[in-house]
Amino acid sequence: MTDGPRDPGLQPERTRLAWRRTTLSCTVAAVLAARQAVDGGGGEGEVSAAGVLGAALSLLVWVAFLTVAQRRIRGLERGRPQALTVRGAVAAAVCTVALAAFAVGVVM
Repeated sequence: MTDGPRDPGLQPERTRLAWRRTTLSCTVAAVLAARQAVDGGGGEGEVSAAGVLGAALSLLVWVAFLTVAQRRIRGLERGRPQALTVRGAVAAAVCTVALAAFAVGVVM
């Protein structure tokens, strides 16, 4: 192994791709949770108020996560990014946990 200069462009690119991949995963989870909440699993086409609320909350959490991810991706595009703030990390974690909780609630 050589101890040559490190290419600083690779790590931000990998981080950007990871945020994109996570955003895609959250999008799929939110859409499936919203679809299941509205459909009710019965396939009869009846929409309940709880289903609409579940779908709305899933989509709201998705939009919040998308906002956090887009801010981080834009920061990566401007060069060497600042460290992820505590507020941003907490927001991403809360969105992920909330989306998982909605998914569990929809399945049960």
